[in-house]
Amino acid sequence: MTETTASASEQAANGALNGRLSLSTKAARNLATTTKTPPQMQEITSRHLLRVLPWVEAIGGVYRVNRRLTYQLGDGRVTFVSTGAEVRVIAAELCELPALRGYDDTDVLGMLADLFVQREYGPGQVIVEAGSPVDEVVLLAHGKVDKLAAGAYGNEVLLGVLADGDYLGDQMLLGEDAEWRFTARTVTACTVLTLAKNTYEELLGQAESLQEHLRRYRENPRRATNDYGEAEIALAAGHEGEVSLPGAFVDYELKPREYELSVAQTILRVHTRVADLYNEPMNQTQQQLRLTIEALRERQEHELVNNREFGLLHNADLSQRIHTRSGPPTPDDLDELLALVWKKPGVIFAHPKAIAAFARQCNRMGVYPQSVEVNGQQAPAWRGVPMLPCNKIPITDDGLTKIMVMRLGEEDQGVIGLRRTGLVDEYEPGLSVRFMGIDDKAIISYLVTTYYSAAVLVPDALAILESVEVL
Repeated sequence: MTETTASASEQAANGALNGRLSLSTKAARNLATTTKTPPQMQEITSRHLLRVLPWVEAIGGVYRVNRRLTYQLGDGRVTFVSTGAEVRVIAAELCELPALRGYDDTDVLGMLADLFVQREYGPGQVIVEAGSPVDEVVLLAHGKVDKLAAGAYGNEVLLGVLADGDYLGDQMLLGEDAEWRFTARTVTACTVLTLAKNTYEELLGQAESLQEHLRRYRENPRRATNDYGEAEIALAAGHEGEVSLPGAFVDYELKPREYELSVAQTILRVHTRVADLYNEPMNQTQQQLRLTIEALRERQEHELVNNREFGLLHNADLSQRIHTRSGPPTPDDLDELLALVWKKPGVIFAHPKAIAAFARQCNRMGVYPQSVEVNGQQAPAWRGVPMLPCNKIPITDDGLTKIMVMRLGEEDQGVIGLRRTGLVDEYEPGLSVRFMGIDDKAIISYLVTTYYSAAVLVPDALAILESVEVL
């Protein structure tokens, strides 16, 4: 009895020496239930694009955009190939010049491409000067060039910015005697290819097929068009008396574009043992499904921005693309961008770093953009148009990205999202989760599927500011 009492006293003394007089928390946790969070996922973003796009049902999985007949004016961009420091124009790409559109003699195009001479210009140098004769075709392979002219009050006016793939002086191909109406001055170091008039005329004298093509081009001018390239509707206005009224009809595109719904899918697998034994306090299948759907939605937004078939960055009309004036996005750049979607701009999308770069430019100028409420939270805005972050817009290694502005909705002939709801085993609108069975390893499989696409109803519903510097 005495020994037992002594032993207990020694244990108490040892506990006191260790600084503990009660049960340790480490031991107590064996009898306690921890408080847990649902599984967290860093990939989840606000996905503003999916939230603001008006979604239209694509019955049958296809959406056809019927438009009024539009004549292509050859406003494409020329593509080049480089070998070391040597740059050459791809012969077939010369057909992007209006006068050569539809010309298919590859031999002559190849000889014409060989006649272009490469030139290098430093920043601030003049490529062509206003008032001088147009005696060469200039293709801009790399760099940025300002188009400058004298304004009405004697000041210098910036008419636009040219960048990779743009061209000047294509009217020379038709033999027209004209003068440059503007001065082209480099902003950055530039690589250009030039075709001299006398060299071109020598080739033209030997190429009968090219002469015939240009003759047909001159003799068969395109039907009168409006400012948007659409076939003009003959109208009469302001007349008096019994005037013969013009007849008219509205022609449609013979081959309208059709958008097929794209698909994003995955198979979710859950072992029956996990589903049976580890469902408290959280349902394992539901948490697995929740995170899988989040990843699927993130991929959906990425495709709506970057897919080469229907992604918005690749479906903006070339006439709806402009370049920044100095590199970083400035209020002047955003104003020019909004002017391209002036009818009813709905939203601006930019990478978060591009929004930060724009804010820095505003701070330097002492301009403070207002904010508006979007989806229950405050967002920066410019001219009342919200600027929403979208990290799916890529940034190149040299710190360049793009900014999009768009008009939204079918009623306003804007940008819309396409989907199909009412699917079998639909879990969310346009997303289904189908049970695929249990295999011989006791693994449950679910097929998770969503169908989607996007459509630009008319070209001026979407515009892009390119070469946006964010570093």
